[in-house]
Amino acid sequence: MRSFLIGLALASITAPAFAQAPPNPDDAVAAARNQLGVLEYCETSGHIDGTAVATQNKFLGMMPAPTDTAKIDAAYEKGKAGTVSAMGIEQSLAASATAQGSTEAALCEQLAAMLAQVASQLPQ
Repeated sequence: MRSFLIGLALASITAPAFAQAPPNPDDAVAAARNQLGVLEYCETSGHIDGTAVATQNKFLGMMPAPTDTAKIDAAYEKGKAGTVSAMGIEQSLAASATAQGSTEAALCEQLAAMLAQVASQLPQ
């Protein structure tokens, strides 16, 4: 479940540490859609190019169809507004950046780099 790993990467840039059981399929899809929204927010803000968004869309295409579309849509909308909402964590990129003494741009770049790293490990 590559998107689960990406969800962990996304959560890791907004919280120092956490431990939870793997999510149910809808939770994984919600986290992946939220991440897509966050990446779109990052792209719209000029922090990254469209490569990460395209990659995340590929990951979403490999995921099972959700059963709770309202949950998935809400997670996506939060992401588009710059809020990470995954794995029980909900925090804006701005607040996370401030807490880490960083910037939104740096967090966006970090997320895009983690996504590219996971994508590079997929079979072509």
